Amino acid sequence: MGKFLHAVSLSLLGACLILARPLAARTPALSCAGAQRPQQVAELLFGRDIGRRRGVSDSAFAHFVARELTPRFPDGLTITDATGQWRDPVGGGLVREATKRVDIVLPGHADDQAKLDGVVTAYKREFRQRSVGVIVQWACVSF
Repeated sequence: MGKFLHAVSLSLLGACLILARPLAARTPALSCAGAQRPQQVAELLFGRDIGRRRGVSDSAFAHFVARELTPRFPDGLTITDATGQWRDPVGGGLVREATKRVDIVLPGHADDQAKLDGVVTAYKREFRQRSVGVIVQWACVSF
């Protein structure tokens, strides 16, 4: 019985150590085909309204990309125009606004999350935004 409990304890300890690793360190069991490899992909959603009017122009966003995004992720990114909607927590009404969607295949560096956090903080501060949508997921990627 002692050996059994010891084996169970070691198994539980191993499981705890695996679960304690940061999410970025865990690679899911993706089955990627051909030249594709598992990598994390970040999708950032930047609302462009300030209050109830368009406050972030195309040129202002382009300057933000050049100053904040490109230096942090120089290998590339994709920017798409979109329309977002969300429920206003104060009035409860549905708010729709022009949005910039930015997709980045993360390089897999230890500071990827810190760089994403820096971009979000800079955008919220510069354009007086309450939030920036951030989705990070694993995908099969090739270039």
